[in-house]
Amino acid sequence: MIVIIDNKMGNIRSVTNALSLLGADYIVSQQPADITRADGVILPGVGHFQKAMANLNQAGFTQEIVNYAKLGKPLLGICLGMQLLFDSSDEGGSERGLSLIEGKVLSLKKRANNLAVPHIGWNDLKVKPSILLEGVSDGDCVYFVHSYAVSTEEQNIIATTDYGSDIVAAVEKGHIYGVQFHPEKSQRYGLRVLENFIKLC
Repeated sequence: MIVIIDNKMGNIRSVTNALSLLGADYIVSQQPADITRADGVILPGVGHFQKAMANLNQAGFTQEIVNYAKLGKPLLGICLGMQLLFDSSDEGGSERGLSLIEGKVLSLKKRANNLAVPHIGWNDLKVKPSILLEGVSDGDCVYFVHSYAVSTEEQNIIATTDYGSDIVAAVEKGHIYGVQFHPEKSQRYGLRVLENFIKLC
């Protein structure tokens, strides 16, 4: 069973619709204890890093997510959910991230070379071999909506996209995965990413 964490940050319905289409067994949860019986966890999110981390902390999810990650079971962060996997963000406030992958979240304004921010729309990917991205190739397009992007070590990066400079589009560290794009809104290639994650669970 996959547990989708309801962090009150973003539209979870599009994620559940995609998982239902793929025949996944899942629940949407606001109860941290549900994570203990999960075969996989998805952390979606849209919005502000500081607020999202405050919500996780207040609901008691933070430590449960960290404990779950130590079990070696698959965890997928989507969009803001991916950013929360890292140490910290430029996006205001003092809230620390989950620190499951080393790195920081930086404003796109520093890297987009005068392109519009937020970055909204379809961009093609440059991918590395990864179980999560099996069936997704260089040049395949996925859908982005974001104003911040991750900076992390090259070994953690499994896909990038070009938006004024190379922007991290997907990461992997062991059993922990993240995608900056929205797979649930990215049609066939996004569904393939979710299908791959389901197979990992």
